Amino acid sequence: MPSNPVLPQACRSHVQALLDRGTARVVLGLVGPPGAGKSTLASALQSAFADISVVLPMDGYHLANSELKRLGRAGRKGAPDTFDSAGYLALLRRLREPATRVVYAPEFRREIEEAIAGAIAIEPQHRLVITEGNYLLVDQGAWAGVRSLLDEAWYVEVDDHLRNERLTSRHEVFGRSAEDARQWVAQTDEPNARLVASTRARAHHVFSWDEGLA
Repeated sequence: MPSNPVLPQACRSHVQALLDRGTARVVLGLVGPPGAGKSTLASALQSAFADISVVLPMDGYHLANSELKRLGRAGRKGAPDTFDSAGYLALLRRLREPATRVVYAPEFRREIEEAIAGAIAIEPQHRLVITEGNYLLVDQGAWAGVRSLLDEAWYVEVDDHLRNERLTSRHEVFGRSAEDARQWVAQTDEPNARLVASTRARAHHVFSWDEGLA
């Protein structure tokens, strides 16, 4: 992935074609394992369509740390059952209704490892909603309803070694020791990554910064 990524022109043209179909709102899903660069691509897309787009990360639906502790899942934070998947699905359904008012969504803040309610405002003029996350193509539980609410889903792909390096560095930046970061990647992130990779075939397109959209 380039240090200052610019959205490839082919991707820009593809999204513009989706918008030109005349539907009131386009919901584009970006899917990929932890560390694949989904947020970077989402940011590039938002910059390219700045006046009409908003980014909606799935991570805002992380269960609170207190709830994860109560459920005995704190050591697995980031796994599919550590999210309010039904709540995320309900929000996507609201976005498919006529856009006549603001819809508020939660945002995950890594500095506190918690979600903040109502932090993202999805305005009626936001004709392009870019939602990104790991489990948009999982076909189990409430996750199974997500794909049908997306106009398209792009699978974001990157070299696994580079992806794991990014994840380890990210965990260190947010307070883990180097050893704890490596263990978390190996024991928590990688099992989740394997699950996400198994959903790749359900994507409409595969994206990489080296090859663009395929």
